[in-house]
Amino acid sequence: MRILFIGDIVGEPGRRAVKRLVPRLRAELPADLVIANGENMAGGSGITPRTADEVFTSGVDVITSGDHIWDLKEIMPHLAAEPRILRPLNYPAGAPGHGSLVVDRPGLPAVAVVNAQGRTFLADLENPFPLVLAEVLRLREQTPIIFVDFHAEATSEKIALGRLLDGQASAVIGTHTHVQTADEQIFPGGTAYLTDAGFTGPHDSVLGREIEPVIRRFQTNLPQKFAVADGRILLQGVLVEVEDATGRARGIERLSRPLPPESD
Repeated sequence: MRILFIGDIVGEPGRRAVKRLVPRLRAELPADLVIANGENMAGGSGITPRTADEVFTSGVDVITSGDHIWDLKEIMPHLAAEPRILRPLNYPAGAPGHGSLVVDRPGLPAVAVVNAQGRTFLADLENPFPLVLAEVLRLREQTPIIFVDFHAEATSEKIALGRLLDGQASAVIGTHTHVQTADEQIFPGGTAYLTDAGFTGPHDSVLGREIEPVIRRFQTNLPQKFAVADGRILLQGVLVEVEDATGRARGIERLSRPLPPESD
């Protein structure tokens, strides 16, 4: 099983990169399953049913999210009707949507996907450590292949969860900070790990946003409108290869692909 994970999709430029590149990557790599973090894909913050459908049509199988999942209210009723869009598992009971799902398609092994959110420098949600471990152990009764998107700010929190799940999850991949790290590895128990997958969108920017308003905010501490930028668009993410029978990772590779010219 080869799983392609796409780092945080930012705005229309990120969706454009997904639309152009995901079909190529599915064939080239090849990838059996494509997961993408989409919490910033509607105007740079949040998800709408329309943008989710656009990404699904482009070849993404599962959309994960994070702290911006609730930014646009129209997604809330959609979460109950569309199980392929995940919100973090560790929101309190009663929150709309689901924090995990099992993708089971003919001819391929089942894959469980778990989405969780960290607490350091983010909202004080339920503790993800016991909740994610319990969910992974529950899902292992259905499949040994389990992919975790841990949407968190602190590097130490991400590494700690990865170490906790070593030997239980196939992969623990971090999102949220939008800067692709170079620490891809496979832990001793067989869990693939990367602190941050990066982001898919405009990289002539500050984390996907126009540069000057962000600088002005730091200079003046006054409110600014952070519009999505549109220069040097990259699709970033990671490819994880997993043994079907055991769920152990046997390969992990970072990806950073430029959006080709329209003529290509």
